[in-house]
Amino acid sequence: MFKPIVRAWQRFEEKRPGTAQFLMFFVFSNAVTALQLLLMPLLKAWLDTTQLLDTAFQVLPVGSNVDGSQYFMFDYAAGAISDGGGGGLSYFLSVQITLAIAQIINFFLQRNVTFKSNTSAWRAAFWYVIAYIAITFVAAAAQGFYKAPLYDFFMNTLDWGSTGQTIADVLVMVINSAISFWVFFPIFKIIFKRVPDEDQAGLEDAQQGGIVAAHDGSTGTTPVPAAATELEGAGVDATRDGGRER
Repeated sequence: MFKPIVRAWQRFEEKRPGTAQFLMFFVFSNAVTALQLLLMPLLKAWLDTTQLLDTAFQVLPVGSNVDGSQYFMFDYAAGAISDGGGGGLSYFLSVQITLAIAQIINFFLQRNVTFKSNTSAWRAAFWYVIAYIAITFVAAAAQGFYKAPLYDFFMNTLDWGSTGQTIADVLVMVINSAISFWVFFPIFKIIFKRVPDEDQAGLEDAQQGGIVAAHDGSTGTTPVPAAATELEGAGVDATRDGGRER
């Protein structure tokens, strides 16, 4: 049933590899976004029942607001948003845990399926974490401009109350996902490289210290230099000066 679709995709992938790669990236990114939209409100609803809701998380002061109050890179004042707070540590952890889970899944899907990378997974993971941290700061800085107005619009201006808060929760995750989408694609192109199979094999041989030839002896197979093996095959004693024939 799916074979014609698979064959058609493979033909398209061969003709337009760059476009196919982007489309696959787009599909997986949206699937991960859907997971975030489902997970974040559930996680937030659970954490809001704990003391984390009344625990402020305001770190990295970067300036002052118009009213003279301190502006933080990560600004989650204590208390529920519906009561004028910032969601506290509950909100921060809900967003970050959701993003972390989503990005771990995204890492393996994009590396193994979209980009079919065959280079070091550990090196790619290292740079992926660095990129994730950088994007977290970018998203946090951007959130300072739209988070409060967004919640105020849906909860107060439209007077939608808890429904408006849920809509704002979803929109915040959509914006975070959009930032990740456009920033991560060029990063993935760099860290998820695919080396041609012959180059990969040559690299592995070089890492093993060079190419050796196998020499069968009475005690087993012993690696010896290829040049010596060739001389012995020609009937020349490679261990004596002058290379006398046996």
